[in-house]
Amino acid sequence: MQRQGSIGGGSAAIRIRVTGGVLLVAHLALVAWLMLRPLDVPWVMPPNLRPLAGIRADLALGWPGAARPLGEGLALLAPLGVLLPMAHGRLTVSPLASLFRTAAAGALISLGIALLQTGVPGRVVDVDSLLLNTAGVVLAHLVVVPAGRVWLRRRDARELGAAGPAVTVQEELSQGRTPTIPRVGIAP
Repeated sequence: MQRQGSIGGGSAAIRIRVTGGVLLVAHLALVAWLMLRPLDVPWVMPPNLRPLAGIRADLALGWPGAARPLGEGLALLAPLGVLLPMAHGRLTVSPLASLFRTAAAGALISLGIALLQTGVPGRVVDVDSLLLNTAGVVLAHLVVVPAGRVWLRRRDARELGAAGPAVTVQEELSQGRTPTIPRVGIAP
């Protein structure tokens, strides 16, 4: 088993991954409960399929009126920007690749929620919520994850320096090429 780039020793990596996974599931359950409940409303707005149309309409109300809907859209899935890399549990990963993976996962989760909302009474599809949710995931990732990884790397370096020489886990030895069975022709 390869352990390159895991967070600290085995127990620290497992604790962080399990904590990230549990918090991720709890957050997604809360989001599902909030976004997939039927609304009892006398009328429903039409679906918004034009990108940025809803954001422009909110901004037309002025900053005080636009702050709440825009903030809600950014904050709904923002914890995923931290929880997804936390559940992955790697310290030595490309920052750009981590950001891309996290943004793609956030966009897909937001799209899944939007598609599930089509069957919920009182809920309609809004393309701007997909954009805001993804932007919230990206912002949370950019603000927290790089600094958190640097802090964890420094902590691991201090622990390794205090513990003395590093103990490594010996990887399985290669046993050579995998044997192949020659093809046997079919009789005519």
